Amino acid sequence: MAEDDYNYKKAYLREKSARDQLETLLEDKTRALFIVNQELEEKLETVKNQQITLMQSEKMATLGTLSAGMAHEINNPLAYITSNVESIKFIKPLLVSLMTAAQQFVDKSISVSQLESILVQLNQENDLSFIVDDIDDLVDDTQEGLERIAHIVSNLVDFASLKDNVTAMADITESLNGTLKLLDNQLGACAIELHIEKLPLTQCNISSMKQVFVNLLINAKHACDDLYDQQGKIIVKLFADKNNIYIEVADNGCGMDADTLKQMFDPFFTTKPVGQGTGMGMAIVYNVLKEHNGTIEVESEVGMGSLIRCVIPITT
Repeated sequence: MAEDDYNYKKAYLREKSARDQLETLLEDKTRALFIVNQELEEKLETVKNQQITLMQSEKMATLGTLSAGMAHEINNPLAYITSNVESIKFIKPLLVSLMTAAQQFVDKSISVSQLESILVQLNQENDLSFIVDDIDDLVDDTQEGLERIAHIVSNLVDFASLKDNVTAMADITESLNGTLKLLDNQLGACAIELHIEKLPLTQCNISSMKQVFVNLLINAKHACDDLYDQQGKIIVKLFADKNNIYIEVADNGCGMDADTLKQMFDPFFTTKPVGQGTGMGMAIVYNVLKEHNGTIEVESEVGMGSLIRCVIPITT
């Protein structure tokens, strides 16, 4: 009996020791797993912050490109605004003299004959018919030019002020339309062909989607820059089925070889000369689509152009 008690106690102690060791091991593993999980969360947060930084950097680079192009577009209306203002400044003394004479006549400080004499003299010194014929055109042209400049600046401000990491139910078509207005001057040399179907609303990041369109269209335009025997052509298609929204951007530009296709989504990869382009354009597109659980496909042939197809799941 004593021997049985001894064996039981020995077995119990052995089991307790094994259990204690297992619990200690489990605690160690749990602690180690917790530390690793913390490190992963920190690294994930770092990656997210880096993505935001890269997105902002790409946006700033895009703004620089757009601003340079828009300077030319603003200069055109600014030139005739300046010319019209100079013309208006030239006739300002005449208008002041006419208004002064009219006021004096109303106040009865001059007679009809005196007013007539003033008007005859002003007409001899200046062509009054110019005011009658041209003043409306001067004012209308100036107003049109100011509205054009305001529209250009407004589009640029809208793009710059879009908040990153803000998602909402939206029609992706609006992002495309806004981008086309924004890039009107940059894409001017290319023929733009649009095939847009009515799209369902989907949960998306408006800022990111606009950046996607900007990058895809600018890339397509750059691919057409060296064409000499034909005009550059960019075809944009937007359509959807019950599950996905499809974005297709095709061009008749230089196309890409196999090596370029393999690297086109790598950060900082570019085929442009040093100092031109950030090499982040297509990497940003890829990451944005990934954030939207989407995919991207590319078909290209050297000398024949490229087709980029983005597929975005519809989410509500």
